[in-house]
Amino acid sequence: MYNFFVKSEKLNNSFEICGGDFNHIKNVLRMKVKEQILVTSNEKTHLCEICEFSENSVIVKILEENYKESELPIKIYLFQGLPKSDKMELVIQKAVELGVYKIVPVEMKRCVVKLDGKKKNQKTERYNAIAEAGAKQSKRNIIPTVENVLTFNEALELAKTLDLFIAPYESEEGIEGTKIALSKIKSGMSIGIIIGPEGGFDDKEIEKVKQIGGEVISLGKRILRTETASITALSMLMLHAEMYL
Repeated sequence: MYNFFVKSEKLNNSFEICGGDFNHIKNVLRMKVKEQILVTSNEKTHLCEICEFSENSVIVKILEENYKESELPIKIYLFQGLPKSDKMELVIQKAVELGVYKIVPVEMKRCVVKLDGKKKNQKTERYNAIAEAGAKQSKRNIIPTVENVLTFNEALELAKTLDLFIAPYESEEGIEGTKIALSKIKSGMSIGIIIGPEGGFDDKEIEKVKQIGGEVISLGKRILRTETASITALSMLMLHAEMYL
């Protein structure tokens, strides 16, 4: 079943869908009156039925409110060191599917990619479009936000506001630290996890993570590509949240 996000409030137990989503419903999907869709508004998803098409919008009525809750009991912030090529787009797509709350691209010392102001804005717009598409596909109750690219120090300032901050590091040995970090996670917490770029973390960056109280953990004995590390770490957090919280 297709899922659409609307910003308007419900009116008389119905929603009006306009713009690009209206065009998608009418001209791409060629949906008809009486067909059912999911509509998400204000982080709540409702089962709806198409009632009426006008020239510029479609009216749907709510059949069942709060039909589906797909969000995790924790808010995960992914701080992703900027990778090369289209890897960032893959990370965003998979992160949204895995339940991330917010994505923060980070410029780090060993990042190969360097973006100027114009390119940063263009990338942010593109990244948020990918996040929206991923949220629709995975039937999320929210569209995760992709923030503007931050410097490493700016990212740490944001990390200080979170309940827990985790840094998987290829030089960290043993899995005990990972178990301890996971044991600290409680329902309702905000959890930040930072992933290094292709070149990994600089030693001074890891020291700064520790200085603000961050937990440095291991994802295993193998060296992972940055996109693999992101997916692995997020999968670990998702499974822990869904199994134990």
